[in-house]
Amino acid sequence: MSHAPRQSTILLVDDVPDNIDILGQVLSPHYRTRVAISGERALKIAATAPQPDLILLDVRMPGISGYEVCKRLKAGPETRDIPVIFVTTMSETEDEAHGLALGAVDYIAKPISPAIVLARVRTHLALYDQNRELARQVHARTLELFNTRQQIINRLGRAAEFRDIETGNHIIRMSHYCRLIGEAAGLGEKAVQTLYHASPMHDVGKIGIRDTVLLKNGPLNEEEWAMMKRHPEIGAEIIGTHNDELLRAAREIALYHHERWDGSGYPASLAGEAIPLMARIAAIADVFDALLTSRPYKASWSVEDAAAYIEAGSGSHYDPGLIEPFRRALPRMLRIREQFADALGTLDDTEATHHIPGADGAV
Repeated sequence: MSHAPRQSTILLVDDVPDNIDILGQVLSPHYRTRVAISGERALKIAATAPQPDLILLDVRMPGISGYEVCKRLKAGPETRDIPVIFVTTMSETEDEAHGLALGAVDYIAKPISPAIVLARVRTHLALYDQNRELARQVHARTLELFNTRQQIINRLGRAAEFRDIETGNHIIRMSHYCRLIGEAAGLGEKAVQTLYHASPMHDVGKIGIRDTVLLKNGPLNEEEWAMMKRHPEIGAEIIGTHNDELLRAAREIALYHHERWDGSGYPASLAGEAIPLMARIAAIADVFDALLTSRPYKASWSVEDAAAYIEAGSGSHYDPGLIEPFRRALPRMLRIREQFADALGTLDDTEATHHIPGADGAV
């Protein structure tokens, strides 16, 4: 069943009712019209759904001038794209230049010519419709690319996990823990989402570690430990250097999630706030999930002991400013752990057995 095309809505703004009546007579047979006799009222209508598709705006009005209305419309994220045409007796070149500089798309001089008004309105509505359709297509394509990129990141993260044994849902849990700690630490929504989507690649560098080291059932010797400590740099090489915010965050997390607050970590021995914040958060999330792991040669830690281990590392291993956010996030982290528990009840402990001195007798 076909639908009639949507009728465009035009907001007519003028403090003189006769001027609004004249414009209404010209436009009402073709479009829906709304009216405002002040700049304040025009701004309210423009910001209220359904928004107008075009605004015909007088310049000289008491209170807020048309210029100021246009300036505020273009400053608002919800109204900046609505086309504005000035309809005014101010037709000097400098007046037009000023109006266009404020973001108006056209200028119509009074007294109006109905044919000119209809032609200009038709032209700018068509352009606005084209721009909206283009924006919709760009948004859809951007979303598609984002989803594809995220699938690649997740698959690479899983590829690293499949090199290990019985890893289960570690990267799923760990990325959720990062998100929850980031939220509790006051990161903005965009940063939290970046952290959540980038953190699955934290151990992608394990792809480059020999099986004899990665899968060893027990402590690592000095040579093996040196090889294992290369996985952050290998991960950074795999991800590469990009302008893309998500991939840049993924690289930072992969490269720096084994740095320590006191500078005793690896691979760069960074200290304090020189360690990127997302990597500092990932360090807590990664180790916490590892400590709660059960493996054939290692019992899982209790939640209390694991949390106490994280807190004991404040100021040495971990950013002291993230301990309180960790505490606040912990109840929701435990719900995530339950939701994404491994089918066999085994959680990934590669970090615990290889990278946490004293955690289970390993180096």
